[in-house]
Amino acid sequence: MLKCDRWINAQAADGMIEPFQASLVRHLDPQGAGRPVLSFGCSSYGYDLRLSANEFLIFRHVPGTVMNPKRFNPANLEPAALHHDEDGASFILPAHSYGLGVALERLRVPPNITVICLGKSTYARLGIIVNTTPAEASWEGHLTLEFSNSSGADCRIYANEGICQLLFFEGDPCDTTYSDRQGKYQDQPERVTLARM
Repeated sequence: MLKCDRWINAQAADGMIEPFQASLVRHLDPQGAGRPVLSFGCSSYGYDLRLSANEFLIFRHVPGTVMNPKRFNPANLEPAALHHDEDGASFILPAHSYGLGVALERLRVPPNITVICLGKSTYARLGIIVNTTPAEASWEGHLTLEFSNSSGADCRIYANEGICQLLFFEGDPCDTTYSDRQGKYQDQPERVTLARM
């Protein structure tokens, strides 16, 4: 069953999402007169996460190397600069490139819940694809987020604003949670976590 805002708010009070925004924020000024932001916070049946300003990495071509998930080479990544102007803080994801960021919020997924992370339509309309990412039962940490710029133009990716939506699905209790099996991506910090074996 897909969980609603009442459930999300109740679970957040017990530490499921930190920091937590109980309602959807679209302007930094509560009266709606301030700078608009890409929405974040609790919605009817989900929660819009923010992108952390701590780190954003972009894949680059290193001649003579081949990407290998079993032997991940961090030399294929370079940090993106955080830019500031009247629109806010942002990273630039170049055209036809791929980047990694991290969620500002820390999650503590309940043992009977699996979370699915989906992209926001505002970014999708620009050609930015957020990889569908699961957070399994009893997973904890800051999600590492993956972005593909499928357009022919560079694109801003805003920090401290909404970047993706979480959907919470309740299932029958499982025999073994992510925490029980000591999953390799448990307790990710607010930094990009690279591919692990």
